[in-house]
Amino acid sequence: MTTPIPAADPAASGDLNAIVKNYDVRGLVGETMTEPLVTALGAATADELGLAGAEIVIGHDMRDSSPGFAAAFARGARTRGAHPVMLGLCSTDMNYYASGVRNAAAAMFTASHNPAAYNGIKISRAGAQGISFDTGLSAIRDRAAVYLHEGIEPLEDAGESTLDVLSDYAQYLRSLVDLSAIRPLKIVVDAGNGMGGLTVPAVLGREAGLPKLPIEIVPMYFEPDGNFPNHEANPLDPKNLVDLQQRVVAEDADLGLAFDGDADRCFVVDERGGAVSPSAVCAIVAAREIARAGDEDAYIIHNLLTSRHVVETIEQLGANPVRTRVGHSLIKAEMARTGAVFGGEHSAHYYFRDFWGADNGLLAAMHVLAEVGSASRRVSEIAAEQTPYVASGEINSVVEDVPAAYERLVSAWGADTSVDELDGLTFSFGGREWWWANVRPSNTEPLLRLNVEAADAETMARVRDAALALIRQD
Repeated sequence: MTTPIPAADPAASGDLNAIVKNYDVRGLVGETMTEPLVTALGAATADELGLAGAEIVIGHDMRDSSPGFAAAFARGARTRGAHPVMLGLCSTDMNYYASGVRNAAAAMFTASHNPAAYNGIKISRAGAQGISFDTGLSAIRDRAAVYLHEGIEPLEDAGESTLDVLSDYAQYLRSLVDLSAIRPLKIVVDAGNGMGGLTVPAVLGREAGLPKLPIEIVPMYFEPDGNFPNHEANPLDPKNLVDLQQRVVAEDADLGLAFDGDADRCFVVDERGGAVSPSAVCAIVAAREIARAGDEDAYIIHNLLTSRHVVETIEQLGANPVRTRVGHSLIKAEMARTGAVFGGEHSAHYYFRDFWGADNGLLAAMHVLAEVGSASRRVSEIAAEQTPYVASGEINSVVEDVPAAYERLVSAWGADTSVDELDGLTFSFGGREWWWANVRPSNTEPLLRLNVEAADAETMARVRDAALALIRQD
């Protein structure tokens, strides 16, 4: 029998309301996020998911605080009768793999692309199914608040074990995308001192004891280091791609790959050092997954910020596009509801039916390698074909009165466009000079996020500038 855990000292327990977000838990280490708080969250997760006598797999990234947090969470979960299976150092998609293959709940300690001062938890139900604020996180928060105040009474001790899944994970990904017969490729990989430094050598190299692939890997920043000594592990920010872009050109490589801290997102750089749009990757992978499924009625998920070209690609192949809001828990839910073979987001999250509907950046990268390795064209040529339109990228504006900004946009554009409210406001204008513009509020800051795509650069710039003038009007 485990021993009771007493109530936490309120002065050192952290702030549950500050760290439980829409899709995960995230906060400042030692301030809003502390070990007593994480222990309470572990106990609350075991209760909310009904894990007494059942497994929960627990992994962590390379941040200095991650091993301690993982142990604290396991202590809370074990006190309430769960059996923690400790994965140790792993990527988020390795954590999903263990959750899927063992049909067990999971917790992954990572703050993804955030700076070193942050950490967080991604919690999954059995089978790598996501949990959002509305589907369990808020209830876990409320249970944890009680445990912080009253202490945690123990249930029967179900024990604890350890598990190494890296080799099995690597073998599984290779079973999904065969790279053995592609033409020889030279790739530069920037792991950003994150978990890609563990997974890439295992899956694409020989570290897991698998057969050699016709791929030469030029490693950058493969040493796991949660202090990120070279640059932040956030490839979405262009400044963090500069080292990779320069190295790809210097090495005369075929392409480059950049991973975020927990390695669940992957960005692609072409042989000239140009960044490949995640929407282009979505189109490439969607086409390959539709062909692999052999299902003319296949469903493909895309969020509303991916390129119009993604939808056109899906429809041209006879499959069914499903448009969703932004957010990984929402897309995972849609993947399960529709049985979709693939899902993609503009933020370089890529979801696969054959990976339990969860996202896996390395698996998307393998599809890109297979596409490039089976053709004689350069990556820049393939990317140009998959990027026929012009996008603004996401532009943030500080806006204290979001409803007033919405009203200005609707007054200016509402009569001439179609407007939908799936996620923020999306304005769509048809015809030869077509365009769409989406504005969405941030969940945590007084910001409006603008994304525009258009048939040509001139139209995109005109719509972007008009939108910003309306949004930022005093």
